Amino acid sequence: MNILRIFLISFVCFNAIGQRALDTVNSKLGELVLYTDQSWELIQDDAFNGILNEDIHNVMTSAEIGGPYTLKWDANDCYSRSNDLTKLKDTVWLCLEGDSTGGFTMPIDGPVTSRYKYRNGKFHNGIDLDLVTGDTVVCAFDGVVRYAQSNSGGYGNLVIIRHYNGLETYYAHLSKLLVFSGQRVSSGEVLGLGGNTGHSFGSHLHFEVRFYDSSMNPEELIDFKKKELKKTNLLLHKTMFRPGVSPSDEWKKKPNGSSEYVAKKYYRVRSGDTLSAIAERNRTSINSLCRLNGLRTTSILQIGQNLRVK
Repeated sequence: MNILRIFLISFVCFNAIGQRALDTVNSKLGELVLYTDQSWELIQDDAFNGILNEDIHNVMTSAEIGGPYTLKWDANDCYSRSNDLTKLKDTVWLCLEGDSTGGFTMPIDGPVTSRYKYRNGKFHNGIDLDLVTGDTVVCAFDGVVRYAQSNSGGYGNLVIIRHYNGLETYYAHLSKLLVFSGQRVSSGEVLGLGGNTGHSFGSHLHFEVRFYDSSMNPEELIDFKKKELKKTNLLLHKTMFRPGVSPSDEWKKKPNGSSEYVAKKYYRVRSGDTLSAIAERNRTSINSLCRLNGLRTTSILQIGQNLRVK
């Protein structure tokens, strides 16, 4: 910025409480204005539509894939709940890391304490990683911060990053936020400090991976023991967005040499159902249902709840 521009801004640009602007920083999402009271304001570009990967968005809005699927940029809402990716009509290819998307970094160097699965009759949409309150949590992939605030829905202090590879990642229960919505971040950059905020029992990082607002098992792409990506290319298909899908599911070879994805079997709970009735109807046992879904024999079933039966 030249001296003349700084001079003009300092005299003509004020915030809502009359603080004078000292400087501005240009970003892809707009202009960050710094004020004399050390506050800041992001003057966003109204033309920005939140799309960071036009190629993937063109695929997701086509009728051939089952679309159009929507992808909004909302700094105050976690997800729109408007997409059902279990109705995808074809496989979607994502390049997770590369020259245009950046690399990968583990968000925290802690062991897994809870996985993507049913817990006490409710589905846990992410992976929990152990940490000590105050540990630094970093960004998994290059991207832009979409959401960074305290969340009343149970996440506590939450950061959501939209990535150039098409994914979004969630970092929940933080004790402190160190980024803001609209900020561009790189893989390995600090997002906040780990904590125990929201609906949390003990300090940990709740980490989610979503694609067009739909959650998927982070273990589909990340090896949490080796702390690295399992593969550079990720093939997304509709069965990966059904609750409980595990990366241990395999592609089965057909006699003609082609492949098909073998999905696990699920049952939607209806009025009057019991564990014993569901087990009998699906030729399995109550113990197996409890093991697969994280239930107890005394757990209360909810109408509409999806239970894995195989």
